[in-house]
Amino acid sequence: MGTTQEQFNVGGMSCSFCAESIKKAYSRTDGVEDVDVSLAHEEVLVQYDDDLLSEVEVKDTLRDLGYTIRDPDKAKRYEQQQAELADGKRRLLLAGGASIVVAALMGWMILVMGRFESSSLAMDLVTLGLALGTMFGPGRYIKEKAYQSLRRGIFNQHVLLEAGGFAGLLGGLLGLFVFPGFPTVHFFAVSVFITTYHILSEYTSLIVRTRASQAVQGLLDLQPDTARRVSDDGDVEEVPVDDLDIGDRVRVKPGENIPVDGEVVEGKSTVDESVATGESIPEEKAEGDEVIGGSVNETGTLLVEVTATGEDAFLNQVAREIEEARAMKPGIIQLADRVLKYFVPGVLTIAGLSFLFWVVAPLAWGAGPNVQRGAFAALAVLVLGYPCALGMATPLALIRGGGKAANRGILMRSGDAFQIFPDVDHIVLDKTGTITVGEPAVSEIVGLNVDEGDVLATAASAEAFSEHPLADAILEFADKQDVDYADPDAFDSVTGKGVRATVGNDDVLVGKPGWFSDEGIDLSNGRDDIERLQGRGLTVSGIVRDGDLIGLIGIGDEIKADATETVQRMRDAGITPVMITGDNERTANAVAEEVGIDRVMADVLPDEKREEIGRLQEAGHRVAMVGDGINDAPALTQADIGIAIGAGTDIAIESADIVLMGDRLGGVMDAYEIGNESYRKTRQNLVTAFAFNGVGVAAATTGLVHPVFAMLTMVLSVSAVLANSFAGQLLSGEGVNTEFALDERTDASVEMVE
Repeated sequence: MGTTQEQFNVGGMSCSFCAESIKKAYSRTDGVEDVDVSLAHEEVLVQYDDDLLSEVEVKDTLRDLGYTIRDPDKAKRYEQQQAELADGKRRLLLAGGASIVVAALMGWMILVMGRFESSSLAMDLVTLGLALGTMFGPGRYIKEKAYQSLRRGIFNQHVLLEAGGFAGLLGGLLGLFVFPGFPTVHFFAVSVFITTYHILSEYTSLIVRTRASQAVQGLLDLQPDTARRVSDDGDVEEVPVDDLDIGDRVRVKPGENIPVDGEVVEGKSTVDESVATGESIPEEKAEGDEVIGGSVNETGTLLVEVTATGEDAFLNQVAREIEEARAMKPGIIQLADRVLKYFVPGVLTIAGLSFLFWVVAPLAWGAGPNVQRGAFAALAVLVLGYPCALGMATPLALIRGGGKAANRGILMRSGDAFQIFPDVDHIVLDKTGTITVGEPAVSEIVGLNVDEGDVLATAASAEAFSEHPLADAILEFADKQDVDYADPDAFDSVTGKGVRATVGNDDVLVGKPGWFSDEGIDLSNGRDDIERLQGRGLTVSGIVRDGDLIGLIGIGDEIKADATETVQRMRDAGITPVMITGDNERTANAVAEEVGIDRVMADVLPDEKREEIGRLQEAGHRVAMVGDGINDAPALTQADIGIAIGAGTDIAIESADIVLMGDRLGGVMDAYEIGNESYRKTRQNLVTAFAFNGVGVAAATTGLVHPVFAMLTMVLSVSAVLANSFAGQLLSGEGVNTEFALDERTDASVEMVE
């Protein structure tokens, strides 16, 4: 017995107050040692002393707060999320319908009947019914959360919301039964409107989070559900992958995903392992070599012995790394959170004192208790104190920045991307697919006593029937150069070595220089060029015609056109660029030198990438990570800012805070500059919003602010923040691009409604 760690996927979190409430609840629970809450991924990681607490008690804390614990099985979790969406939609339709009816009644009363405060008994009763129906129908769950928070001494948005809701309800009842002059309908309307606003906020948040949650499941879907198990007698049986045991043997045909981690015991093939290494050039696999589940078998048939199953399998390890990184990712306290932490209890205190003042203070000058003025004061304080403008100050600045980013092909998925980016001092770049294009391409042709065009034509003719990716690179380059080549008269692929072909009257070999040595071919005239090309990190294919080495072709991963410029922009901004890759050190250093990166981490596995990011963070650095592959996903999640290349894998994109829609690397620094500008707008908006809330609450304490005017002032405060966020953009003719908020990968709409 001792310290136990449990990780839960939690339903019902919608804003930073939720995360803060969970942390506070656990901090006040005996036996809990540490808790990490990831709002973006709806995950909670709890470390506790199992001598003092049981797992059930740990879970009960979350349930008592009104949150749900989703099933650890990802398929069942998805079903639960869909059910939550259905419930949220139902609540919104009910509350939204009530708000529309109340707004119509108020409009009819003012415009048609010419009344502002007084209303008929029938109208009073109808709005009372709508208020009670909204608060105790679709809004009932908010009350449960508020009660559980209050019971633990936690003041959050649910408590403030319900204080305003019940104050409106109480004011309306006083007007209905005690004080005929009270604006009964307006008091009841407050209860309806603020409840509906909160339900809308949470529903929109849930929509986006549900879409994003499918990423890890998509990763695991790369592994086939079934495999061909081969018995000792040679019989083949198709079985579920989950039924395989270590030591079983499975057969994998060309073009299929390898179903398990294992070791090749028979056969030869090329295997695309970019799922693990990020390396674009496939690996040659033969007897004794290891293969990774989820990688693609390309050319030959393999018999693979299973070496890892279940949670020990590579893809499951990556999925677990991502989930752990999400839960452990350091929380970001935004500017609004710092204000709201003290604002909510402050507003509640002021509302209560205002009511008491106008009930008690008149006695001092010989008047009776002014209950109506006290009720006006308390409700106006709660309405003006509801942190609508404060809550929107940050999101509106982010929407402005997000629209500007969208015009440049950048998707800002998270508020953290704006808040943290100005503090980033290290940007870690994956190599393959990030700094480089991610596909094999001809980099150099060397002719040895023959023309380079002759070398290319001979190689293209010999490779015309090959399905190897290196052959595709040669043929594509020959087509671009308009080189004429013919199909070979005879062709034979030598797995793991190259091809043997007859081109016209010539015998041609194209392949690894080491193979030529085995064939007794003299390589002395090309030795220096082979070493030079390999020193550049290129894969070298030799071309032999009638027994003589006539040329060499260096094939590598082409560096993106804007990579060098982007690295220089990082340096100019005072940011240290770092390359991290699963590729070998020689290739990595060659690419780094060409683009101007001094610090290189090579031969790094996916879990090690995440660890390297963590070490930089532990050293006090703010770190952004740029990547595109499955092997980058844990590191993208661990980094303070994860930036995914949009042409990459879904799991990398869903693990990131920023997505570059395309493969242009320069978008990284564009996003950095937009983040800086948006952060400045955030600070301006917070000052504006707090001025309205602060002045409004102070004025409301006088009891002279009508609830309707309080609501109008709240709308005005939001309008002021809106104008500050977008006026300059509109005047400059940029327009406001909100298309990014509709993309299924973005989290911007969540930020907008929190």
